Amino acid sequence: MLRKQIQWINTPVITEAIFRYEKGLLPNSMKLWLEQVLEIDSKKSI
Repeated sequence: MLRKQIQWINTPVITEAIFRYEKGLLPNSMKLWLEQVLEIDSKKSI
């Protein structure tokens, strides 16, 4: 079993990233990072 590393994320930064993700304004690398951090299924994402 793989261990997850704890990542500390600044709340305003993650909030802005989520907002931009929902609007489709994130670069692909940031989109993939956010999906990984929040465990979003990219096939079902917006």
